[in-house]
Amino acid sequence: MFRLFEFSLKINGFPIKKAKQDFASILKIDHQNYQKFVENKRREIVEFHLKNNPFYQKLVGKDSFKKWEDLPILTKKDLQQPLSERLSNSYTEKSIFINKTSGSSGDPFVFAKDKEAHAITWASIIYRFGWYNIDFNSSYQARFYGIPLDFFGYQKERLKDFLSKRYRFPIFDLSDVVLEKILQHFKQKPFDYINGYTSSIVLFAKFLQKKNIVLKDICPTLKVCMVTSEMLFDTDKILLEKQFGIPIVNEYGASELDLIAFQNTNREWQVNSETLFVEILDENNQPVPYGTEGKIVITSFFNKAHPFIRYEIGDMGVLDERSTWKKPILKRLIGRTNDIAVLPSGKKSPGLTFYYVTKSIIEDDGNVKEFIIRQTKIDTFEIDYVSTYELTTSQIEEIEKAISKYLEPNLNFSYHRKAFLPRNKRGKLKQFVSNL
Repeated sequence: MFRLFEFSLKINGFPIKKAKQDFASILKIDHQNYQKFVENKRREIVEFHLKNNPFYQKLVGKDSFKKWEDLPILTKKDLQQPLSERLSNSYTEKSIFINKTSGSSGDPFVFAKDKEAHAITWASIIYRFGWYNIDFNSSYQARFYGIPLDFFGYQKERLKDFLSKRYRFPIFDLSDVVLEKILQHFKQKPFDYINGYTSSIVLFAKFLQKKNIVLKDICPTLKVCMVTSEMLFDTDKILLEKQFGIPIVNEYGASELDLIAFQNTNREWQVNSETLFVEILDENNQPVPYGTEGKIVITSFFNKAHPFIRYEIGDMGVLDERSTWKKPILKRLIGRTNDIAVLPSGKKSPGLTFYYVTKSIIEDDGNVKEFIIRQTKIDTFEIDYVSTYELTTSQIEEIEKAISKYLEPNLNFSYHRKAFLPRNKRGKLKQFVSNL
């Protein structure tokens, strides 16, 4: 079989064959020797950048290091300077892979990977999707993603979709009329899997629920659905499994790095330990024990063009107590560090707590399709929602009673029914926003 997807990587200068071989050799390292492998890869990438990258030399302030914990934490704000000033010696903007982050953390920036690093990222993705018998060369993807709206950007993404055996459903308009058209595509096309933004896929599942349709019944070739980029709540996962009739896989990644964690066939959120080193740190940048919440900090082993060393991605999480060096398990992803609600009592709470509590009430009857919560003052929140009809007084009372119980009383809420909710230019829906 002609492997079109891997051929397209190869002709663009990404050595995918060697990357897959290198990745396979990492997988063979046993548990006993894995800590040594990780420590060697950490040291190699730091020594490379201390020798070859002026940006990183300046950040560290010296040309050597003794203890891993002494290395500085790299933040997104550190990276908001011209890419040319952050590249390692001998790399130019023409010899590397360049992309930009979505800005969902509030700090977008342009980043780079050398071609070998980008290839091993793809080897990692190919391997994990393979757990579910998905082959990028032959499996047909139904893709729920944003798409650039300018002519050149649009055509470029459509070409990439063709080479990657994907059919894309742009997600900026997900009205019932559009969702009906999407449903017709599933009746006509032999899709193998679904991949895309959580909120859009959940919206499609609610549409199917309303029509009493199980997607696997009308598209029997479907095997699995991978959701990414936004929080997947337990209730939404149950809905997706019911309306799609296939396994739902939770994916956590970052374009500047790789897949960070991917749900394995045992339903564990397995952390990528082959190309990344994931740490959970406290407010003083000290490692916390397994089972303890902290900020997620990540090191990329293979990117020589641009340093991502002890890089604070902007999320909070918990590693499971069963984690090992070879097989870390993400117990919980709590959300963005900048999505924290500060309350009048002084209490700080992840903004998604508001979203979660509210969600459990207002989506019970299927009226509310989606919603976002905005904190406008320390005691004031606005809820924008899309629904068939307005929230009832009793629903609003239930929301405020639950928030008083789970967070604190005497908070002020206003409710605004909307025709649609704004998404960012890539099509992501930000569920909680603090304007403080």
